[in-house]
Amino acid sequence: MQNDVVEVSVKGVMPTANGCAVFLGDDDKNFVIYVDHSVGNAISMTMQGVKKDRPLTHDLIGNIFLGLGVVLERVVINDVDNGTFFARIILTMSNELGRKIIEVDARPSDSLVLALQQKKPVFVARAVYDAVEDMTEILERVLKQQNEDEEDDADDEEDENDKPF
Repeated sequence: MQNDVVEVSVKGVMPTANGCAVFLGDDDKNFVIYVDHSVGNAISMTMQGVKKDRPLTHDLIGNIFLGLGVVLERVVINDVDNGTFFARIILTMSNELGRKIIEVDARPSDSLVLALQQKKPVFVARAVYDAVEDMTEILERVLKQQNEDEEDDADDEEDENDKPF
């Protein structure tokens, strides 16, 4: 698996009109996978360490893995076809009969949430990495805008705190 995959990380999540843009990449290249709002929110909440009152679907799956002694080893985004990405989740399970490796077909969006929750690596097949458009410039603009918005919100809070009652 040396040269046929590239390790990437989630660089950011941005709401869009139809869902969320999830930026993935490494030091050399960043690309976007579009996901629905619910999974985009799950990715954001996981990245921010938000505690939930009740387990969401991805939490439930993680709890089932834990209960069954299944370990998520890694996620591989292995294909893209007309903008639709495909992924595989690599799981292991050990018991008295030995060690079993299981590969499960999954949506990249769900796979990303599980990998983030379990703090496991995400890889992209080299062919997919080479085929996707580099979105680094757009990511930098999005992150800059988000930082400016956060600074403006902090300034607004300070202004509110400075007002007499």
